[in-house]
Amino acid sequence: MNFPRLVLVQSRWSATLGAGCLALLVALSGCGTKPTNEYADWAPEKLFSEAKAEQEAGNYEKASKMFEALEGKGAGTLMSQQALLEGAYLRYLQGERATALSTIERFIKLYPSSPAVDYALYLKGLINFNDDLGFMGKLSRQDLSERDQVAARDAFQSFKQLVEQYPESRYTADAQVRMDYISNMLAAYEVHVARYYYRRGAYVAAANRAQQAIQEFQQSPSTEEALSILWLCYEKLGLDQLRDDAERVFRSNFPESELLAGDGLRARKRAWWQVW
Repeated sequence: MNFPRLVLVQSRWSATLGAGCLALLVALSGCGTKPTNEYADWAPEKLFSEAKAEQEAGNYEKASKMFEALEGKGAGTLMSQQALLEGAYLRYLQGERATALSTIERFIKLYPSSPAVDYALYLKGLINFNDDLGFMGKLSRQDLSERDQVAARDAFQSFKQLVEQYPESRYTADAQVRMDYISNMLAAYEVHVARYYYRRGAYVAAANRAQQAIQEFQQSPSTEEALSILWLCYEKLGLDQLRDDAERVFRSNFPESELLAGDGLRARKRAWWQVW
């Protein structure tokens, strides 16, 4: 494609003016492209200590920039690795969850043998764990179960990787406790969805979600209600053999269940978000 060309009419005055403008533009261009790094002359140790001081003072944005500068100064060193993780944590504190998680992923990819990988996995799980807790607080006041527990599952996987790969890590014990909590929470969510479907007559869908809760979270307190929903669904669907099997398993595992009413079963009416 041929674009129209700009034709300049030359004269002694215009040529002189043009030369002057060109010189000015070159000078301004040089000023604009010159790198300005206020930390360029700082020693890594000073930069790290000052960044930590800004972090402790609550100046997260300034501290983040200082850690970023430190990362570039000593690429590959332990101090640079720590700066990368400190920066990820600060981004999380500033509400930049996606940036924090991508920074952690970059750290794990760049330094898979770093002694701080266990902390990176813990921090990744913690970010998703706290994000999901905030969501759970809001969801308890909502009516339907339209949200998936992506953050909780991501947190669980990070904690699980930490526990399996670094059993001696200082973060493993806490990660295990959080895994147990997440398991109970996810199980309760699946039972909530199953109950929602059951009350609306979608018995096949309810049975599937109850079955999923039982298979994935066998040790969860929600298994009791999941089994009860499965029993009720099979009864509604006229699947006598499956109903009898579900009843036998339920009575065997929960003989004193409050869900038993006489010779039958009744649906629980408590709020879904009450995990225990």
